[in-house]
Amino acid sequence: MAEAIPAAGVPASEPTLDNVLVLAKGVSLALIGDTLVVKDRSRAKHHRKKLCGVAVGSSPTEFSIPLYNILWAEIDGAGHLVIDYALAVSKKHLRVTKITYALGELPPDVVNAWTGALLTQAYGTAQRNKRAKVLVNPHAGPGGADKIWEHEVRPLFEAARMSLDVVRTKFSGEAVGICEKLDIDAYDVVIPCSGDGLPYECINGLGKRLDARKALRQVAVGHIPCGSGNAMSCNLNGTHRPSFAALAIVKGVRTPMDLMSVTQGDKRMLSFLSQSVGIIAECDLGTENLRWLGAARFNVGLMQRIFSKKVYPCDISMKVAIPEKADIKAHYKRERTECDYTTRREKDAAREASLAGDSTSSDADSGEGLPPLRFGTVHDKIPDDWETASYDKLGNFYCGNMAWMAPDANFFTAACPNDGLMDVVFNDGDISAAKYLELLTSVESGRLFDNPHVSYRKVAAYRLTPRNQKDGYISIDGEHVPFEPFQVEVHQGLGTVLSKRGKYEAAGPAGWENADT
Repeated sequence: MAEAIPAAGVPASEPTLDNVLVLAKGVSLALIGDTLVVKDRSRAKHHRKKLCGVAVGSSPTEFSIPLYNILWAEIDGAGHLVIDYALAVSKKHLRVTKITYALGELPPDVVNAWTGALLTQAYGTAQRNKRAKVLVNPHAGPGGADKIWEHEVRPLFEAARMSLDVVRTKFSGEAVGICEKLDIDAYDVVIPCSGDGLPYECINGLGKRLDARKALRQVAVGHIPCGSGNAMSCNLNGTHRPSFAALAIVKGVRTPMDLMSVTQGDKRMLSFLSQSVGIIAECDLGTENLRWLGAARFNVGLMQRIFSKKVYPCDISMKVAIPEKADIKAHYKRERTECDYTTRREKDAAREASLAGDSTSSDADSGEGLPPLRFGTVHDKIPDDWETASYDKLGNFYCGNMAWMAPDANFFTAACPNDGLMDVVFNDGDISAAKYLELLTSVESGRLFDNPHVSYRKVAAYRLTPRNQKDGYISIDGEHVPFEPFQVEVHQGLGTVLSKRGKYEAAGPAGWENADT
């Protein structure tokens, strides 16, 4: 996946006298557009273009720092102006760097006013000095989360003057208990450093509270990618690189996000990402022994299973909101062009869903537990207006709430954070290996949506009942659950996350800009 562009902030500034700070020795700092232009010949020489490691061209007299990369600015105890920023040392890594200047004859009030303007433009609508509960899973993915946290992430958070409370998890499920007992007034965000398993635990921990709706609304969830898939970071931060994700969290804006209730047996759980049955579930859960391969384990699992033409008989009932691909593109266009995802919309029924009742609470009852289930549980009668069909040759059933499931797997190109609908794709399993490879290749290119072998729908709820199989894999956000019937419904805007720009960073289905609305 391509790294995301800087987040939108306040309108870009024009070069005016108020935006320029003139220091000694011909040094000046100017806020121009979306950059900080530093006119300083002695420092600028370190920013010369290089070819094979050798500086080329004439020595510059100035260099620019994107305002998005500015972490902090202040007058320190020694009376110097200090500006901390994130410098891209490669396409994969950012490093905290600082520039320091003596104030000279400049009054501190003038400098403070200028640094205030700098931070206002650098942060835009994002909260400064975020208070974070950080959960590091040392065993996530191929390992190394501790090192990633200490060397790539923590320095950026500290330079941004974030308040950090760090816990290293020791066992699976620990984050559930931590978030269930969390003092939600003491933190703005919970940040798992892990794969997608720890965000799942954090959301379900908040969902177990007596004040679940208030907690899920008040405490945002961010994500530092340290695992195999890292889907949450790909969608919200636009990257699977830890230091770039850290910067996205520093500058992240609070964004309401749909969550899904999954009922199975007597259990109810929350899902933020996906549910799968078939080849995708097997490639995820059936390759746990290959975690050392990182994201490549999914590709290995796919190649092991693609030629078997295995099918997964089941019955599927769905509350379909938008059945046709053309209408889904039109819906996506409206969501992208007309909606502000930083505004909570949980009381607005999705246009095409025509659902009765609210999917989440109002302000008056936001202190209560999870919202009631509108369609009951997996044990209740299927509503009459649901579509039910039997699939004898199902190869894959996949329901998603986000676009990217991994850095190169844009399965749900029409997914939106807060539209109150889930995206469902499914296909037969008896197609040729060549067609299967074509189908899966289209995932990397973002063209799965238009593949004729794939059904794509927007739904409000569904139930899946496996048939003629004693054992198999069902994956809920990458977690293994029993191979038995389950039911899912969506709650619009129930959760809160930190995102780069208030929307998912995926490009959307091809041609959505030209859809008729």
